[in-house]
Amino acid sequence: MRLYAIGDIHGQREMLRAAHARVAADRDVLGDMDAPLVHLGDLTDRGPDSAGVITDLIAGVERGEPWEVIRGNHDQMFLDFLNFEDHDDPLFDMAEFWLRPNLGGPATLASYGVEMGDNADPKAVQEEALKAIPGEHISFLNSLPLYYETEDLFCVHAGIRPGVPLHEQAKDDLIWIRYEFLDDSRDHGKLIIHGHTPAEQPEHHGNRVNLDTGAGYGRPMTAAVFEGRDAWVLTNSGRVVL
Repeated sequence: MRLYAIGDIHGQREMLRAAHARVAADRDVLGDMDAPLVHLGDLTDRGPDSAGVITDLIAGVERGEPWEVIRGNHDQMFLDFLNFEDHDDPLFDMAEFWLRPNLGGPATLASYGVEMGDNADPKAVQEEALKAIPGEHISFLNSLPLYYETEDLFCVHAGIRPGVPLHEQAKDDLIWIRYEFLDDSRDHGKLIIHGHTPAEQPEHHGNRVNLDTGAGYGRPMTAAVFEGRDAWVLTNSGRVVL
């Protein structure tokens, strides 16, 4: 089975459109318009146009593109910010965390026209954001699954907890795990396709493939194609073996 995948997006709308174009070019060569294209999460934060990214993904799904979109930890932080009720809510600490510039929350809010001043009260910012963000965008983020799988592949944002069956994984591990997964060399039954941890270039470790190449920091966005467990990176000149 053929499957396409795109690493972390982080508000980089133009990069995403270019990645979609590389996928489309490969489809044209093969005449395969139906293979799924999995977006590995972190649609939002850091980049200049998170709102535009979500708009494009919703439009593609609605017109029948074979697109799958997985929830990332940044997408979850965005939702948590929109959902906390008051300063005593356990989600409030996460809301304050997400509003730090290095996390990228302010850039996401700015893409919806919500600007933060210095020392802004998170609750006041939340109220403004809820007025500015289309309900369709919130519903879309809430609908995102935590993984997508085929016979050979398990696509997820961050990774899995080694030793735990794939269908018994905890949500926090699927969107947040890092070194316990990255440092484990055992076979997981299926090849794990993930993002979350930026790398200088796409990496194939035999048991996992990392497609996050740092688009959130202005580095290239990676699109890849898998046939069984074989992988290629898609470039403007065609496929390159990964």
